[in-house]
Amino acid sequence: MPFDATELAGHVESLLRQVQGGKTTAPETILGDLVATARSGVPAAGDVGITVASKRGDVRTLAATGPVAKVLDEIQRRHQEGPCVTAAWANHMVRVDDLGTDTRWPAYAKDASAQTSVRSILAFQLFADNQTMGALNFYADQPGAFDDEDVETGLLYATHTALAWNLVRRDEQYRGALASRDVIGQAKGILMERFSVDAVQAFDLLRRLSQQSNKPLVDIAHRVVENPGDATERRPPSAASHR
Repeated sequence: MPFDATELAGHVESLLRQVQGGKTTAPETILGDLVATARSGVPAAGDVGITVASKRGDVRTLAATGPVAKVLDEIQRRHQEGPCVTAAWANHMVRVDDLGTDTRWPAYAKDASAQTSVRSILAFQLFADNQTMGALNFYADQPGAFDDEDVETGLLYATHTALAWNLVRRDEQYRGALASRDVIGQAKGILMERFSVDAVQAFDLLRRLSQQSNKPLVDIAHRVVENPGDATERRPPSAASHR
């Protein structure tokens, strides 16, 4: 299938509208569509995957068109080296023409060659912050499978994938914040009714419980909502002081 930049932009725009319109909230759905589209746009690629790694050494596959991406990411996790991790942390793009002769990651190359048929890899940085990184990776079984045109095309897919990724992450954070606000509101209502306090005093009770237990306030709120009897069996000492 010949590469069509206009078609790619239209497809990504459609996916982004789904997120903005609330039609889908699952990041794996969006990212799964993106890696499938990327594979169709780079005919030399047998598989495409998204790798996410942290500075603690965690490496995982967030989305992939086939099982080989997970195998290769597990090898990278085990040896703490590899082209996808390098692309994300050190370089914006890494190109491997033949794993059998590449000497940059000897332990990774040895296991990858033994456990998979992949020989060529293109890896593009999606994002990198203080704690985590992401890379879009193209895999092929033939040595020298990717040419300069594939590199250019892959970079375009990586750019659009990064845009979609950022929007999905912001959407998740926003929805998480709304969910936290809702459960805190429910917990406040339970405490207000049980102890005859106002909203400010109920929130202060939650805050004090959070500090005393050294747990996030939203976790305390969940506990109050899920087990209102346990949370309101006795009046907290602080409640009386606010009345």
